[in-house]
Amino acid sequence: MTAPDDWVGRVGAETARELLLGTIDAVAAAPALDELARRVADLVTRSLLVDVCFVHVLDDDGRGLTLMGATPPFDAQVGKVRLCLDEGVSGWVAARRQPVVIAEGKLDDPRYCYIPALGGLEFVSMASVPMSCRPTGLAGVVNVHTRLRRDFDDRDMALLTGIGQLVAGAVHAARLNRQLLTRAAEHEGLLERFVAFQEQERRRIAAEVHDGVTQAVVSLSFHLAAAAEAIEEDPPFAAEQVATARHLAELAVAEARAAVAGLRPPMLDDLGLADALQSLASTSAADGTEVTCDLSLEVPVPDHVAVATYRIAQEALQNAAKHARASAVLLQVTASPGEVGVRVRDDGVGIAGEPNPGFGLDGIRERAELLGGALTVASHPGRGTDILVHLPLPPGR
Repeated sequence: MTAPDDWVGRVGAETARELLLGTIDAVAAAPALDELARRVADLVTRSLLVDVCFVHVLDDDGRGLTLMGATPPFDAQVGKVRLCLDEGVSGWVAARRQPVVIAEGKLDDPRYCYIPALGGLEFVSMASVPMSCRPTGLAGVVNVHTRLRRDFDDRDMALLTGIGQLVAGAVHAARLNRQLLTRAAEHEGLLERFVAFQEQERRRIAAEVHDGVTQAVVSLSFHLAAAAEAIEEDPPFAAEQVATARHLAELAVAEARAAVAGLRPPMLDDLGLADALQSLASTSAADGTEVTCDLSLEVPVPDHVAVATYRIAQEALQNAAKHARASAVLLQVTASPGEVGVRVRDDGVGIAGEPNPGFGLDGIRERAELLGGALTVASHPGRGTDILVHLPLPPGR
């Protein structure tokens, strides 16, 4: 039975008015998806005088339905019951955007799927309609059940369809609101990790400057002072102090360059990303490990993404050298419109269980997530490890 589009005329103007006001109240009072679904279930139960109502909401990926609203005592199952499209009556309705009425004998209906947690055997009759409207499309499915046999007529189905149409847009808005809140929380977490990452880098560089450059310069000044005092009375001693000071100056320069390299790889400025990666691959080969570099940089890579790409490749190659005991490693970097991909695959011992912090994967994941990217690790003991990082490129690159 298909409900007509002009449901207002079928249910009556006064009933439609009450239904509209009730839906507005539910929508206005419940911006959260779960609370909205709960209020809709209550509204439907009262409007149709049924025993129970279930509101199944389409998942974000569009591949299934999740129970988000239910009449007590079945509200305890909210969030726990999930159906694939075409699974059960709800899945059938969602997949075909068509209502279903089963007055009795639902166990004999091939579309029916018995869910013990929802007390299916307690109820005889059921009706199910899609929650859908233009332009947002399908939002979910509303099911009603009665303990006594009921032949849901055109007016019942028009009323149920009308509720579905009125609520569909609000469900989409609630889903978008939930997604925005989730992304805001993720963004806040990324900012916190970014600040922590910055502070960690600053402490590391401060320690390197203090322990290396500063100590070398202080010692250099002592030796130069000693040389200045002894230059007339003891020239050989003064010459010795100058020679030591010269060595300390060279050491300070090396320490300073190392500290700067910790901030930004000098090879990126000197060679560019492609040649810097080639150089990194050639210098990473150690203990007989063969490192193959496969580059396909079809589009320019912005500076901040190039730095992250180099550091991720560097960390992953160090992991392969320190932990994998591999005989061969592949470094593969691609830059195509919209994305940079970094892949490091080895034929080493693999990772058993959760990798410990020494593997350096946390640092790789942090760098990727700070740019909106993601890390994927595939590994099996004795079969090597495959590290894959995706970094998004800004539009127009």
